[in-house]
Amino acid sequence: MASFSISFNFIFFLSLFFILSSHVVSPTSSMTSMEAEALLKWKASLPNTTQTLFSSSWVGSNHCNWIGVTCDGTGSVTNLSLADYGLRLSGTLHNLNVLSFPNLIWLRLRNNSLYGPIPKHIGNLSKLIFLDLAFNRFSGNIPSEICLSKSLELISLESNEISGPIPRDIGSLSSVSNIYLYDNYLSGPIPSSIGRLQNLFRFDLHNNRLNGSIPKEVGMLRSLYLLDFSENFLTGSIPTSIGNLSNLVYLYFSGNYLSGSIPSEIGLLKLLSALEFPANNLSGVIPISIGNLTNLERLFLSNNSLSGHIPQTYCNFTYFQLSNNHLTGPLPENLCLGGELIRLGVVNNSLTGPIPSTLRDCKSLYRARLEGNHFTGNISDAFGIYPNLDHIGLSDNNFFGELSPKWGQCPNLTSLRISNNNISGKIPIELGHATLLEELDLSSNNLIGEIPKELGALEMMSRLFLSGNRLSGKIPSEIGLLSHLEQLELASNNLSGPIPDQLGNCLKLFHLNLSMNNLGESIPSSISDVFALQNLDLSQNSLIGGIPKEFGKLKSLEILNLSHNRLNGSIPEAFNDLHGLSIVNISFNRLEGPIPDLKAFHEASFDALRNNKALCGNATGLRPCVLPSRDSHSHGRRTKVILLAMIPLFCGLLLLFILAASFITCCKKTPTRKSEPREEPLGDIFTVLGLNGRILHDSIIEATEDFCSDYCIGSGGYGTVYKAKLPTGQVVAVKKLHQSEESLLLNNLKAFESEIVALLEIRHRNIVKMYGFCSHPKHSFLVYELVERGSLRMVLSNNEEAKELDWTKRLNVVKGLANSLSYMHHDHSQPIVHRDISSNNVLLDSDYEARVSDFGTARILKPDSSNWTSLAGTYGYIAPELAYTMRVDEKCDVYSFGVVTIEIFMGKHPGDLLSYLSSSTPVPNDQQVLLKDVIDHRLSPPQSRAEKDVVTATKVAFACLNGNPQLRPTMQQVAEALSRQSLPLTSPFSAIKVGELLGHLVCNG
Repeated sequence: MASFSISFNFIFFLSLFFILSSHVVSPTSSMTSMEAEALLKWKASLPNTTQTLFSSSWVGSNHCNWIGVTCDGTGSVTNLSLADYGLRLSGTLHNLNVLSFPNLIWLRLRNNSLYGPIPKHIGNLSKLIFLDLAFNRFSGNIPSEICLSKSLELISLESNEISGPIPRDIGSLSSVSNIYLYDNYLSGPIPSSIGRLQNLFRFDLHNNRLNGSIPKEVGMLRSLYLLDFSENFLTGSIPTSIGNLSNLVYLYFSGNYLSGSIPSEIGLLKLLSALEFPANNLSGVIPISIGNLTNLERLFLSNNSLSGHIPQTYCNFTYFQLSNNHLTGPLPENLCLGGELIRLGVVNNSLTGPIPSTLRDCKSLYRARLEGNHFTGNISDAFGIYPNLDHIGLSDNNFFGELSPKWGQCPNLTSLRISNNNISGKIPIELGHATLLEELDLSSNNLIGEIPKELGALEMMSRLFLSGNRLSGKIPSEIGLLSHLEQLELASNNLSGPIPDQLGNCLKLFHLNLSMNNLGESIPSSISDVFALQNLDLSQNSLIGGIPKEFGKLKSLEILNLSHNRLNGSIPEAFNDLHGLSIVNISFNRLEGPIPDLKAFHEASFDALRNNKALCGNATGLRPCVLPSRDSHSHGRRTKVILLAMIPLFCGLLLLFILAASFITCCKKTPTRKSEPREEPLGDIFTVLGLNGRILHDSIIEATEDFCSDYCIGSGGYGTVYKAKLPTGQVVAVKKLHQSEESLLLNNLKAFESEIVALLEIRHRNIVKMYGFCSHPKHSFLVYELVERGSLRMVLSNNEEAKELDWTKRLNVVKGLANSLSYMHHDHSQPIVHRDISSNNVLLDSDYEARVSDFGTARILKPDSSNWTSLAGTYGYIAPELAYTMRVDEKCDVYSFGVVTIEIFMGKHPGDLLSYLSSSTPVPNDQQVLLKDVIDHRLSPPQSRAEKDVVTATKVAFACLNGNPQLRPTMQQVAEALSRQSLPLTSPFSAIKVGELLGHLVCNG
């Protein structure tokens, strides 16, 4: 019995042991089962295509053997990594219950197509160290719960579509060493709590929409190796605390709105290899301390407002980029001290002096851009042989001397730009050895001699620019070997001989300009083989013969200029097929017959068709073509009628002639006191209507040698302008009216003369004086005072004169133009509208004072035309409403004033800026360009008072460019605003503070 009791107890306790044991083991078994179920449930929620990918990857009962799944010794998942197996998952994490993975250390799902929000309960993964969801399409905010994962060391969420702010409590992740949030849509400020991330090694936030200032707490991140805040909307200054980051190697703040100076404390970052602050609003000088960063290899400070000298440097630069600032002085002598410089860019500064000697021997150089400075020195020995050089730009400087044949020994050179310098001598034939050369720009120098035929060996050449030199001889036929040639500019030289037939072999050529040479013979028909041709300019040569009928094959042609040659015959009928033609000029030839039935000809100005033999057709200044009669019988009958009518008329005229001759003979035989000729005074002969039409007419004819082209100084929409010195010693400008304008005024001469009387009384310091008018059966003309410097456009297009026109003078020009328009619009009983305000019609006197010309010409020639039947004004200055209504009023002048004002400050016509203003589509922030980047960089930036005045005048101009004419200010408001430096009420920028414009006003770039 006892033994039975012992056996029973043993069995009981043994059973109890197994029961208890089973209860101890079951939690692990249950947990691993739960993890497998969670993975399968997530898989089932994914799109069918993604599930198919898993069909061969997640098989078997043991999920620890599935691809991308790693478990610990107990079978619990520690690593879920689906980034390296080429699965390319799609779907969301909505059904992935991460709470089922309490031991998860690594969640890596990068480089898939996952989308939707990031699950908030990731923050409950207490053991999670690595979170990598990069290169997906996740959206929504970064969940603030992520800050609960205290073990996190890496957060990689880059290249998604995440928006909203960076979690404010991110500073609580004390273990994190790498944070990658770049290429998202994050906004708001950078939290100051980042200062608590003492272990942070890499911090990359570039290409987001973060704003506010850089928190000074960034200086507490002493472990930082990389800091990248580029391509955001950060403002304010760079904190001086940045100097505390003693371990920093890479520092990137490019493409923000940071202002102020670069702190000298950056010189404390002894390990710094890359310093990149381009495209900000930084000002002041480059700290001298930067030159002592001996480990610095990459310096990018382009597109700021930095000034002063570049500090001497002891760095081993590989990249040195300081373009588009206001830097002065020479380049550092030690620029290529280490012989490792790869890229050099200092475009558009005011740098001076010669090229450093270390640059001459810099064999590592790959790209060098030094355009738009004041560098001097003999270019013959300033540069050496560069085995790696791909591109070099030296244009718009003051280099002199001759081109070195060494350029031909740069085997990898693809682009050589040395335009607009003072280079002389011949083009070296050795350039033909640089066989990879694609672009050669030597235009606007003093080169002489012939174009080397050796250039024909440059098989890769696509752009050849040699205009504006003194090259002579023939165009070498070897140019025809350049099968990749796209643009050829040989204008303004002394080239002679024929245009080579071989140009027809350049089948990719779309731009050909041979104008202003001495080329002769006929135009080769082979040019018509160049089907890609869009712009053809052969003007101002001595070409003869007819226009080749084969030109009708040039279907891509948009611009054609054949003016000032000796072409004859008719325009080929094949031209009617050139429907893409938009601009044409065939003036000053010997062409005859009908013009083609094309919009380009019908809408051409009189100047584009004038001075030919007998052109006819539906265009300004041309007579209608006389169509041949359909019925010879009716023609004969009309001829008889004409003869019957002409015979009596002829007899009557003959009788009158006999009577007049008899009368004159009688007068000569019996002279009276009254018939004695009297001496006309030769004082100011331009009082009312010139006082004496004969004296005025004869004096002008004599002074201009019957309007010889040698005296021509310009041409406008109503006539050609000549310079004339009169017997009084007075020098005047004479506008000889086009034939079409003469016929208009002769039809209403009385009204015209009354307008002239009114205009003769106008006396305003900013309006060119009109002295008088003369009408003659042969020609009629208006006489004005001569303004010394010529047009504003001419001054702005000349680099030296444009530099003379400094900011103070430009502001005075703007004010003078505004005052003249205000005077004519508001100080007369009837407003006088100019109708053609452009930089061509704003003249500058010897003191650079603005003088508006042609005021009233449009009105006196067409006094009743408040509604015009054709678009008036100069293209690029015309108010947009004239595209759909032909009504011209004062607000059209206001718009044109706005265009000219912006042109004055930019130094060139605003072009794309006008398109941006007329567009209702906002420009993306990443495509915006700062105003400071588009104002004329030939001048130093405006300072103090001038800066404030330029800003105000620019705002006023923008108000004038409003697409709605009713919202534009009046010229009286504009003139008052400029005089007191405040904005008109209608200005769309009235809410913007004056000091903010240079930082925030943008235009389409």
